[in-house]
Amino acid sequence: MAFQVRIRQSDTPVAVEPGQTILAAALAQGVAYPHGCQSGNCGACKSRQHAGDIELAPYSEYALTAAERADGLILACRATPWSDAEVAWLDADDLVVHPIRQMTCRVAALEQATHDIRIVRLDILSGGPFTFSAGQFARVSFSGLAARDYSMANRPDAAGLEFHIRQLGGGTASVYAATRLKVGDTVAVEGPYGTSYLRERHTGPIVAIAGGSGLAPIKSIVETALGIGLRQPMHLYFGVRDERDLYLEDHFRALAAQHPNLRFTPVLSDPRAPTRRRTGFVHLAALDDITDLDGTKAYIAGPPVMVEAASALLEHRGVRREDIHADAFYTEAERAAVGTR
Repeated sequence: MAFQVRIRQSDTPVAVEPGQTILAAALAQGVAYPHGCQSGNCGACKSRQHAGDIELAPYSEYALTAAERADGLILACRATPWSDAEVAWLDADDLVVHPIRQMTCRVAALEQATHDIRIVRLDILSGGPFTFSAGQFARVSFSGLAARDYSMANRPDAAGLEFHIRQLGGGTASVYAATRLKVGDTVAVEGPYGTSYLRERHTGPIVAIAGGSGLAPIKSIVETALGIGLRQPMHLYFGVRDERDLYLEDHFRALAAQHPNLRFTPVLSDPRAPTRRRTGFVHLAALDDITDLDGTKAYIAGPPVMVEAASALLEHRGVRREDIHADAFYTEAERAAVGTR
């Protein structure tokens, strides 16, 4: 027998079948529940448990800390009720919900950005119109392979879609995109998803920290912020291991030359040869430079270790958790490590 779960932001209770998560049931019944990875890694569906018996499947402690769990918070994507219950998602500023589209796209262009990152540009053939907020992601499937999550790197007002796909050892989809994908191929895209998007009404400083292909959503965020005329200081830090991992450097230096409120700083964490560039961990470089974080919003994307370290340090330095919008790029193996899909 299904349990009835009242979601305070929704008028109608959700029927949750035994073993089903609150998020899965809510989405299936048309509730626009905030969510991201759906696998206990991102924290986008963090909610408060007001009543009932709810069990959580394994999740990342980055997404939900022990202190938050003790305070009555849950992750809806990992929450299975064992009685009637009542929950409420955490209200976020500028909450935006776009319709989920299932689209057929065609590869319009391919560009080798680095030795292991390929830029894939798509034209939408059917299933649109596609609207999203800068910083969101989509589920992309090549040649019938299992869908994988990739962030849009283009501005939402662009005609097509741009993804930055890093080839991973053992990553079937990324290897296919790197070695077999051709111009003219059809690609299935579903989205948008994610809550780590640009808060367009925010007028305070912006700190954007990208690691590797995490530059994709950060590119979309920075370009959109500049394109809509935001004038607050924006600091973009791009962290990679070595010179060969840098890409789009000229693009961002040109943007910074055109927009005095943007500063761009590449950082190398493990250069193989002597360099005049900034070195070290990218989040430490950012917070060495920026001493006044009052009113700041931070956007972070890239490897989970970097994202978690940057988020923790920002919070330690006084940035409110709700002002830290983080998108950790978990591999399928990392998702599996916390018992996810």
